[in-house]
Amino acid sequence: MRYGVLALQGAVSEHVIYLKKAMEKMGISADVPEIRDLKELDGLDGIILPGGESTTLSLLLEKEGMLGPLRNVPKIFGTCAGAILLAKEIVPVVDGQKCLGLIEMKVSRNAYGRQLESFEAPLDTTLGKIEGVFIRAPGIEEVGAAVEVLAEHNGKIVAVVQGKYLATTFHPELSGSTVFHEHFLKL
Repeated sequence: MRYGVLALQGAVSEHVIYLKKAMEKMGISADVPEIRDLKELDGLDGIILPGGESTTLSLLLEKEGMLGPLRNVPKIFGTCAGAILLAKEIVPVVDGQKCLGLIEMKVSRNAYGRQLESFEAPLDTTLGKIEGVFIRAPGIEEVGAAVEVLAEHNGKIVAVVQGKYLATTFHPELSGSTVFHEHFLKL
């Protein structure tokens, strides 16, 4: 098996570490490559799209010819900016920004404010308790009927799953818990 982490920007090494820890806990043996170009997408069983700046990330993916082919990866886990990329709709619309449209959700960029408004908060999720780290986090405004909500914070949806696609608006790779990485592997 091969589970990659997109390595164009964001908390790449942290996701690699947490994915390996989750695999070890589950008794899974797999390669965890850092994915930087189109040819490295071939043969992936799953990929994590880490946080970063969503517009920049979508432009980099498009420049590398990876945006369309990402849809062919069987399982995708997007955190923060990665969650924005998975959405069917992004508000406000930014010129040039594209999304994969794989999860029936409407996502608001920087829903909690600027960098200075970043925060940590305990979350009760359907997967267990976790410390949510929100860094210029998006907010999930609406979800379709096929989307399962995994967590909310102060009335806002912060984690969802639809089929083989998982999204969090917070950074589980900074939480001290592998529960979301384990859930991704189980999809």
